[in-house]
Amino acid sequence: MTTTQDFATYIAGLPRVLAGAAALFRDAEGRVLLVEPNYREGWALPGGTIESDDGETPRQGARRETSEEIGLDREPGRLLAVDWVGGTGRPPLVAYLYDGGVLGEDDLKAIRLQEEELLSWRLVARAELTAHLPGALGRRCLAALDVLADGGATAELENGYRVG
Repeated sequence: MTTTQDFATYIAGLPRVLAGAAALFRDAEGRVLLVEPNYREGWALPGGTIESDDGETPRQGARRETSEEIGLDREPGRLLAVDWVGGTGRPPLVAYLYDGGVLGEDDLKAIRLQEEELLSWRLVARAELTAHLPGALGRRCLAALDVLADGGATAELENGYRVG
């Protein structure tokens, strides 16, 4: 007979995976909204860690994180990409990227940064994205833009590269 303690020990011994969710917001010209974190170098998309221990889903995490970070509380659109990103010195990350939609002038004026985590925001053209978002994140963003452009299925990625 399996006990609750046996099950807890079993669960504690399973591999760990981090999970994050973000939203891809664009303006009318197709530029992508990026945020500048104060806790690391470079730029990011609005989003963050999914609070899975509290029962939060990826979609809920994307909505909560973007609301906290940029002050825009809106239901994420379709799932554009899922990316498995290996890590050095950390568990792998599964990153979910949702369509945040197109922001109008009023939306852009309504952006309020979470001062505890963010320094600034900017709109960046597709051609400049990988200069601001190096590595897997930049490739993930480009794959998501491709999904939006061609109306295709959600992109399955590993380290930002399409698979399957």
